[in-house]
Order: sequence, then C-alpha cells, then structure tokens
Amino acid sequence: MLLITCPYCEETLPEAEFAYAGQAHVIRPENPSGQSDEQWEEFLFIRENPKGPHFERWRHLHGCGRFFNAVRDTVSDKFLTTYRAGAPRPDLASLGGDAK
Repeated sequence: MLLITCPYCEETLPEAEFAYAGQAHVIRPENPSGQSDEQWEEFLFIRENPKGPHFERWRHLHGCGRFFNAVRDTVSDKFLTTYRAGAPRPDLASLGGDAK
C-alpha cells in the first residue's frame, strides 16, 4: 500500500484517499487555437515515463479535495516528497534522487 502525505492537511494516508492526476508541471499552450494537430497530440498524449523520480499531480479526493504535486520514484513506488500546487519543483539532489 502506498502512503501519501497531503501537503495541505499534513496527514499521511493510504493511496485510496487520493486520485492520480497525471504528470506535474505540464506547460499549457498560450494560444490553444493556434496549435496544430501534431502540437495537440504532443500536449495531450506525450508524457515523460522516467525510471526513477517522477513529478506527478495528485488530488486529496476524500479529504480537503485540493490538488498537489509529488515526487515519486517509479522503481520503488516510494514518495520522495509532496508539495503544494504552484510551488517550484524541489531539488532532486536534496531528496536523495537522481537529478534529471
């Protein structure tokens, strides 16, 4: 069972309390109507799939309901840290992960 800490509630709870919401820090197009089909394909479907630390977005579905970001190691499935939405990416070296 994965345990996740909500950075807003500051509670560590089982993953069933949360919902995965995709890759974190995805930059939205500034001019959506000016995007080609290929650009939309890239934006909607192409995501990173690293072996190791991965920046993800989660929602505390059965708690405060807020979205937050997390760094999860895709090899061990361990959460290295969670942080509030809008905060900058944490430095992976300070978390013990490999910098990417």
